[in-house]
Amino acid sequence: MPDFTLELEAGGLVAGVDEVGRGPLAGPVFAAAVIFAAGVPDALAVLLDDSKKLSAGQRQTAYLALRASDARIGVGAASVAEIGRLNILHASLLAMRRAVLRLPCLPDLALIDGNRPPDLPCRTRCVIGGDARSLSIAAASIVAKVLRDRAMQRLDVRYPGYGWAGNAGYPTAEHREALRRLGATAHHRAGFGTVRLLSLAD
Repeated sequence: MPDFTLELEAGGLVAGVDEVGRGPLAGPVFAAAVIFAAGVPDALAVLLDDSKKLSAGQRQTAYLALRASDARIGVGAASVAEIGRLNILHASLLAMRRAVLRLPCLPDLALIDGNRPPDLPCRTRCVIGGDARSLSIAAASIVAKVLRDRAMQRLDVRYPGYGWAGNAGYPTAEHREALRRLGATAHHRAGFGTVRLLSLAD
């Protein structure tokens, strides 16, 4: 379970930063940054974990609790066009940069989930598996996941047939079959080999 050790050791204002959506075949990549300036109440801490380990209902409960708390939250995204122009890695870094810059104040340190930091006007520290180690990174992963899922649910209404409300654009069997049958939309990541191959399949 994540805890607050990394934040306490760093001192000052520490933001946890994480992104969601590098693997899907469609949709933007989202990122969030979260600062717990006054620590994390026990009632909130028990709700926080790596978003991939939580059910949709648990993520929603944690997200609402975060929004109702004193946590400072910034959210950023990079579009499908930006993913195509920059590649998914650099688009993810851009989304993380935007999330940090949209915080109400700049942190002294940003704890970045992963092994490569975005370009930020503050100190950064990369933390492998950070969403399982740091409460602020876990919180960021939850915020980014909930908001990206909501965005894909909205797109599902406009582009039915791909199952985005359920698969969030990931390459499930349903999504792959829909690409073969319906072809790609403007929200598919055309530069991804799977999208090209399946949407052009006979």
